[in-house]
Amino acid sequence: MRRRSFLTATALSVPLVSASQATAAPKLATAAQQLADDGWRKLKGRKVGVLTNPTGVLTDQTHIVDSMVAHGAKPTAVFGPEHGFRGTAQAGGSEGSYQDPRTGIPVYDTYGADATKIRAMFVKAGIDTVVFDIADVGARFYTYIWTLYTAMQAAADLDFLVLDRPNPIGGTANGPQLDPAYATFVGLKPIVQQHGMTVGELARFFVGEFGVRTRLDVVDVRNWRRDQLDTGLPWVPPSPNMPTGDTAFVYPGTCLFEGTVLSEGRGTTRPFETVGAPGVDWRWAEELNALGLRGVRFRETCFAPTFAKFQGQNCGGVTLHVTDAAQFDAIRAAVAMLITAKSLYPDVFAWRPDNWIDKLSGSDRLRTMIDARAPLHEVVGAWQQELHQFRRTRQPYLRYR
Repeated sequence: MRRRSFLTATALSVPLVSASQATAAPKLATAAQQLADDGWRKLKGRKVGVLTNPTGVLTDQTHIVDSMVAHGAKPTAVFGPEHGFRGTAQAGGSEGSYQDPRTGIPVYDTYGADATKIRAMFVKAGIDTVVFDIADVGARFYTYIWTLYTAMQAAADLDFLVLDRPNPIGGTANGPQLDPAYATFVGLKPIVQQHGMTVGELARFFVGEFGVRTRLDVVDVRNWRRDQLDTGLPWVPPSPNMPTGDTAFVYPGTCLFEGTVLSEGRGTTRPFETVGAPGVDWRWAEELNALGLRGVRFRETCFAPTFAKFQGQNCGGVTLHVTDAAQFDAIRAAVAMLITAKSLYPDVFAWRPDNWIDKLSGSDRLRTMIDARAPLHEVVGAWQQELHQFRRTRQPYLRYR
C-alpha cells in the first residue's frame, strides 16, 4: 500500500493511549537544519563553496544559501550540478555559470566536468571549504552522487563537508553491480543499482573503498532510521522529472526504460511511473498483474507526452501503483516489464541503438539475458552474489540503524 495508506492503517490497528502514556518520537533533523539552528557557526570565517541545488532547503523551505547569507556566513561561490543550482534545466542539461541575482554569489557549472576542471573552478573561486547538500534518490544512475565523487576528487587539499539527508526510498541495497568497463557519469564506480545509502554514507564509502583523498567531514541526520520512509520533510523535486516521492520509489527500476525506444513517461505528469509507446495496449497490464509481483499493481493507461519520446503521439502503456512500499522491488518490477514488453510487442519494443541500457544496468548482462528469453527469476538471480558482497562491503560505512 502507499505510505499514506500504510500509516493510516497502522494508526487504526493500535490501541489508543492517553496523552500521558504517549511518547513523542524524536524529531528528525537534517544536517543542514542542525547547522542553521546553530547560526551556521561551523562555517563562519571560512571561504565556502556550496555544491547544491533546489533540494538544499531547511524545514521552512528556506534555501541553505539564503540562510547562510542571512546569518553572516555568505558563501564565496556556489556550484551547480546537472539541472543547475536553481533546477531549471532538463535531463542532460545545466544552467551554465552566472551570478546569482538574489545573492550576488558567482555560480559555477560543474555538470559534465571532470575532477581537473572542477579543481580549476575551486581555485578560481578561492575557496577553502566545499559544502555538499543535495538530496539523492538512491539510484546509481542519478548523477548527483557522481558529482559528489568527482568534487571530492577535486578537493584533495580542501575541507569537504557533506550535509547528510535521508535516502527517500530507504536503506535497502538491490540490483546488479556496475562492471567498471561500463563506467560513465551514470555510474563511475562499482556500486549496485539501488545502493540504499545516504550521500554521507556514500562519501565515506568513496574514501574507504575507492581511495578518494580529501579532508572529509559528514554531519549526520539526527533521528532517522534506514527503514523510515515518511520523514515529515517537504518534498522538493531534485530534478524536473522527479516530481514526487512516488516517482523516486519506482525510479531505480523504470529508469531502465531510458535504454529502450519506449517512453519512460517524460513529458507526462507521472514520469517513470508511466511507461509505454504507440502500439502498446491493455494486454501489458494484464500480463504484468498476472505475475503477482509483490507491492505493486499495473494500470492500463493512455498518454501523449508533451516532449521527449513520442511527443504529441498517443501512447498505450501502464502506470505503476505501489501498494506496499515494504514489499515493492522496483528493479524486479522493471525487469518484468522489459521481458513482457519484448514478448508482447516485438514490433514495438527495441533497445536504443547505442545500447544505453548497458550503461544504466551496469553491463551487457541484462540486455543479453532478456534477448535470450531468460525468465524473470534467472535474470534477477544473476546478480544476487555480487549484491550480497556489496551489502557486506558497505556495512562499515552505514551510520543509521
